[in-house]
Amino acid sequence: MNTIEELIKKSETKIFKAVFPNTTNHYGTLFGGTALQLMDEVSFICATRFSRKKVVTISTDKIDFGKPIPEGTIIELIAKVTEVGRTSCIVKVDIYKEDMYCDDREIAVSGHFKFVAIDNDKNPIPIVDQ
Repeated sequence: MNTIEELIKKSETKIFKAVFPNTTNHYGTLFGGTALQLMDEVSFICATRFSRKKVVTISTDKIDFGKPIPEGTIIELIAKVTEVGRTSCIVKVDIYKEDMYCDDREIAVSGHFKFVAIDNDKNPIPIVDQ
């Protein structure tokens, strides 16, 4: 049986994407809604890998759009469980941006997503079996 700490470490999830014109706004930067969709997706995968149960997003905390993410950028989304409750967990997601043609890399967006584990009738259940 894995400890909570081991489950957290094993469930960290990373996704890389390239920012193409179809995902940008009229300023040539990544749409905020697209960033949120990607963050929800990577946090869902992380929460599922952590619990190995059906989970649903129940809330988001403050999302900080610290830096614009221009077209032609590579982004890395990193999701990690930061808090565990009885039926829920909180996943922190950071989006790092990096230039395709140099080593410049910095955090651009950050936020928290809360998930609850559910059964087949959509009732909350313990997030981990401990």
